Amino acid sequence: MAGMPGRAALAVASLLCASITSVLAQTSTTSYRAIFTLPASAQNGLPVLPNINDPQAVNAQDVCPGYTASNVVRTPFGLTASLQLAGKACNVYGPDVDFLNLTVEYQSSDRLHLEIVPTYVDSSNSSWFILPEALVQKPTIDADADAVLDSDLNFVWSNDPTFSFSVIRQSTGDVLFSSTGYKLVFENQFIEFGSSLPENYNLYGMGEVIHGLRMGNNITRTFYAADVGDPIDYNIYGDHSFYLDTRYYEVDATTGNLTYAANATNASVEYVSYSHGVYMRNSHGQEVLLRPSNMTWRTIGGSIDLYFYAGPTQDKVTKAYQTSAIGLPAMQQYFTFGYHQCRWGYTNWSELQDVVDNFAKFGIPLENIWTDIDYMNQYRDFENDQGRFSYAEGAQFLSKLHANGQHYIPIVDSAIYVPNPMNASDAYPTFNRGNESNAFMMNEDGSLYIGDVWPGYTVFPDWIGSVLNGTGAFDWWANEMSIWHQNISFDGIWLDMSEVSSFCYGSCGSQNITLNPVHPPFQLPGEVNNIGYGYPEGFNLTNATEAASVSAASASQASAISATQAPTVSTSTVYERTTPSPSARNIEYPPYAINNVQGALGVHAVLPNATHHGGTVEYDYHNLFGHQIINATYHALLDIFQGKRPFIIGRSTFAGSGKWAGHWGGDNTSLWAYMFFSIPQALSFSLFGIPMFGVDTCGFNGNTDEELCSRWMQLSAFFPFYRNHNVLAAIPQEPYRWAAVAEATKVAMNIRYTLLPYIYTTFYLAHSTGSTVMRALAWEFPNEPLLADTSTQFLLGSSLMVVPVLAQGANTTNGVFPGVGYGEVWYDWYNQTSVTASAGQNITIDAPLGHIPVYIRGGSVLPTQQAGMTTKECRSNPWGLIAASSLEGTASGQLYADDGESLTLNATLWVEFSLTNSALYASARGMYNDTNPLANVTILGVGPKVNNVSLNGASISSGWTYDSSSQVLAITGLNNVTSAGAWSSDWVLNWA
Repeated sequence: MAGMPGRAALAVASLLCASITSVLAQTSTTSYRAIFTLPASAQNGLPVLPNINDPQAVNAQDVCPGYTASNVVRTPFGLTASLQLAGKACNVYGPDVDFLNLTVEYQSSDRLHLEIVPTYVDSSNSSWFILPEALVQKPTIDADADAVLDSDLNFVWSNDPTFSFSVIRQSTGDVLFSSTGYKLVFENQFIEFGSSLPENYNLYGMGEVIHGLRMGNNITRTFYAADVGDPIDYNIYGDHSFYLDTRYYEVDATTGNLTYAANATNASVEYVSYSHGVYMRNSHGQEVLLRPSNMTWRTIGGSIDLYFYAGPTQDKVTKAYQTSAIGLPAMQQYFTFGYHQCRWGYTNWSELQDVVDNFAKFGIPLENIWTDIDYMNQYRDFENDQGRFSYAEGAQFLSKLHANGQHYIPIVDSAIYVPNPMNASDAYPTFNRGNESNAFMMNEDGSLYIGDVWPGYTVFPDWIGSVLNGTGAFDWWANEMSIWHQNISFDGIWLDMSEVSSFCYGSCGSQNITLNPVHPPFQLPGEVNNIGYGYPEGFNLTNATEAASVSAASASQASAISATQAPTVSTSTVYERTTPSPSARNIEYPPYAINNVQGALGVHAVLPNATHHGGTVEYDYHNLFGHQIINATYHALLDIFQGKRPFIIGRSTFAGSGKWAGHWGGDNTSLWAYMFFSIPQALSFSLFGIPMFGVDTCGFNGNTDEELCSRWMQLSAFFPFYRNHNVLAAIPQEPYRWAAVAEATKVAMNIRYTLLPYIYTTFYLAHSTGSTVMRALAWEFPNEPLLADTSTQFLLGSSLMVVPVLAQGANTTNGVFPGVGYGEVWYDWYNQTSVTASAGQNITIDAPLGHIPVYIRGGSVLPTQQAGMTTKECRSNPWGLIAASSLEGTASGQLYADDGESLTLNATLWVEFSLTNSALYASARGMYNDTNPLANVTILGVGPKVNNVSLNGASISSGWTYDSSSQVLAITGLNNVTSAGAWSSDWVLNWA
């Protein structure tokens, strides 16, 4: 769920809901007078024209002098130098900083650090330039580093004509980053540097944004956390200023020499790729201009704090980035990989129980039921509406839910209601305790900063002041969550509105608290003349009668709105341009305007001049609110669920949030494009170290339909986080609502739940080593440049490939089978036969509605477990193995097992599988005791025939079959001979 107008503009409702007054009347605490609605203008800041679109904007490269390096001193791990302005200050977007310090560190054999900061930094300006390590982890020199001697990265610099630098890969001579030809600009509110890029470069990452996997070469990426409903190609909720650069080279067959291949499209040519990564550690607003031959990096504060990762593969880059800079992903509890159902609009516990019961009635697995803000007492955190979501009835519901092995996840918003001092019944102890703990952000004069969110006028927790100055936000938050959990035994937390969002511009409630509660300055979905009639593309083709009715109703509403609106007056927008001040920063409207989706930095956000305890301002730390509320929630849940792994899904994230939480893709729309974009969005978050990712399946905004929801429910079954969620007053979209969707869901869920051991093992490897869970084909097959921009299919781990249908009305899809030119073999999940394909060939795959093509990679051994209705049931079921032979007749795989919940892994089990010479071996180690037997083993690609099968030398006379046409050996009935547990002892399965 998100804030408006992104939400209001896109939200669609075909069912009327009551007005906000009626909604509040349902709650146990009602307003004592008519509710005041904030005027729409309350949301508006001054109009800001992004500099990249401003014809009057000054190009800093034309007028600024650059810097000159001097006092270069070698250090044990690099060098230091002084940088001084090389001419008269330009002061184009703020005062130039005259003197800078350069530090270069070879931190490890594959990591180079470059930092440029002002020479003179003290307590008065530290937050302008320095990002504290207490807020964001800072990579340091490895304890055993001798990187100056063995690094594959080389730093070189020049003063011709002004200071510039290059980072070179020594093994290939490739220039990875070069600011040659660019002047360094470093002002108190504007920093600019650039680098050349090779022709047709391949860059990935730079989020959060809805875009294809491969960044284009004529776009601008903005890093500024924004409350907005998933627009294409704009900044949205999170900030991840990291990118992966992959370059392909043609290999000379005679000499082995490498030549950069700008157009690597010849499937018959041998190529090799080299990848590197770049991370800019900075919490200020930033933007990167990607152009055909170069990039320009701009930030409105902070410093240049760059980390270069040599790779040379995506896997090595991603692992090095996580282990050095952001932390390894949090290990998730086993139950979190089950299916999650949510919507904005579940009105009471009884309706939740009906949903749970309907999943069981239709035979569809359900692991987790969620509630949006409906459960709250007037939309206030940590309080339930006692009329509809009472604690007593909730205890009964949750007791039954938990007894069935299911779980409950509620939403928690990021702003805290301020009670009306004129209304004694409006008491809100959560606010009182937070205020007494100095837990909230302030205005510059020390008064509370009061914005507006769902409940009305609200304050905002001061995570920054809590971390840096010891004020009470973290402890208060943990206490409130603990008190609430005593009343409602939730199993995890969903964090929303955490950019942080505010529906009015500035501290609009400071003088108006006696009006609380107030209505947001926009219509909610379902209010008068805010009924949405949008459906996916093609709805008129498959549902002609309904489409005609929708069209008529939509036209009627449009006419009603037109009749009540005043005539539009044509005006010319006068844009705000800020003149730099030599004495102070202008942080409300910075002199350089980044290309922020909301325009001014304070629109739908807390103003940049909101003040933290200790005196710092939001301008310097805006992008960290979502990161730090995740931090606070993680540690709060550690106290509540002692010894267990916290489960958190957060909306706004930053580099490092993955060590605490997962993320969902935000307020998407029920359109085919958003299903398409869910794949590159997920793959990007793999690069960002947040593998627990999923989107609102079937779409959040708008009405879905049978075809889209069928396809999407099947696609999302192969994302780590699998949730269906939709907007208030939209048509219901639980998968049992349509017979075709229910059947398609059961097909895909059966595969997912069967593969939970494989998924869990893959996630454990991500948690312990930094590997990825969802993978782009180009990462797993790095020497096939034709895969560089492929995101219409993906890998789950290294061994499973998914090729979904992403177009309306299609009964086939196209898929490429990577590696086949190098001896890879792929097996169809359903018929278990090998696929015939040529290198680089797009194969047309039959995929009627209800079928999602899935393939197993040859050379893989996949652990399975019999599917069930819950993960608890699955974990008690017998084991299985699917071994898919390579062309050489070999395969390998792993299984990781533990209790599925403990934070400290005391008892674990690791099983290695290997197939060779017509024998499958299982070898286990570890103290976790699993007593489930082995039920079946399926071996793909066995030939030419099988006459006998034995386990540990004992012949198996029955219970196995061999199909010579499909070359599948299926062995069943192993339960009795493995009754002590499939992995209680090592074994070998032979066939001949």
